[in-house]
Amino acid sequence: MSEDVICTVKGAIGHILLNRPKALNALTLGMVEVIAPALDAWGQDPAIKAVVIRGAGDRAFCAGGDVRAVWDAGWERKRGEGTGALTAAFFGGEYRLNRQIKRFPKPYVALMDGITMGGGVGLSVHGSHRVVTEKTLLAMPETGIGLFPDVGGTYFLPRVPGKLGLYLGLTGARVHAADLIHTGIGTHHVTSASLDAIEVALAEGQDVDTVLAAYAAPVGEAPLAALRPAIDAAFEADDVEGIVAGLISQGTAWADKVAETILSLSPTSLKVTFEQLRRGAELEFDECMRLEFRMTQAVMDGNDFFEGIRAVLVDKDKSPKWNPARLADVSAADVARYFAVPAGGDLVF
Repeated sequence: MSEDVICTVKGAIGHILLNRPKALNALTLGMVEVIAPALDAWGQDPAIKAVVIRGAGDRAFCAGGDVRAVWDAGWERKRGEGTGALTAAFFGGEYRLNRQIKRFPKPYVALMDGITMGGGVGLSVHGSHRVVTEKTLLAMPETGIGLFPDVGGTYFLPRVPGKLGLYLGLTGARVHAADLIHTGIGTHHVTSASLDAIEVALAEGQDVDTVLAAYAAPVGEAPLAALRPAIDAAFEADDVEGIVAGLISQGTAWADKVAETILSLSPTSLKVTFEQLRRGAELEFDECMRLEFRMTQAVMDGNDFFEGIRAVLVDKDKSPKWNPARLADVSAADVARYFAVPAGGDLVF
């Protein structure tokens, strides 16, 4: 048992509490190593009717993976002071857990109350029931730290209607409950105040769909619904440069702002993400996770992840120096290396 994550049985449910509220419940390798065997056991236990996962505190479900620990390990390797083994262990363990959630044989109910980003999306979006509230704020902001939208983003983002998934993956846009229901990323909307009662009902063995229907709350209009024509028009381009040009040509304040945002992000991450999501539309889930693992190992040999984390979490100057600095300077060969089999081999399930 780890204090950072508490896995218990409450009546008819297996209950996972992400218990790092001061760190916005960010996911560590140690937490992954506690959750995975608990899910294995609960999947085989006939007394367990469903799994509920929730974040401690009132701010976040899970704000992402512990990228600072990955940065530290990778930076030590770059300096010749370590093997960087944590980078492969963390991503490999996290991706196997994502797959475990995707394949879980019983209802898996993620209560996505509060900030849900990166690794937190991976802990929720692959489950059968993705419950959002008025406090939910979801984003995949990886292109802003020299990474790419992983934890199954290769699979779920291309399957969001129209070009909305590509928009979310490239820009890191923050969305709330109405947009999550609109896109299908969320399956149910309830109030934050009702979550404890929902847990009690599920622990009593009540049917998951019946309980969530009983606590359903109006979600309102989705901003992305109105923006979709503009998003689809710009993001159908054949490359990132074409997307930026398409946005600028629209001549609206919204489109100009999105173009400005894109141009502030890692050019390498943007081009890699564009290719990642293009490929992901044609791949099965397991293939997507293997692809993402390949990509992480290439990231560790590059520049922009280390620079992005430095700028956001280490020096906190918010002024990353991307290399290459322009989209035009990221070559096809630069992108292709992210999809090659790493020296240590592919992810094994």
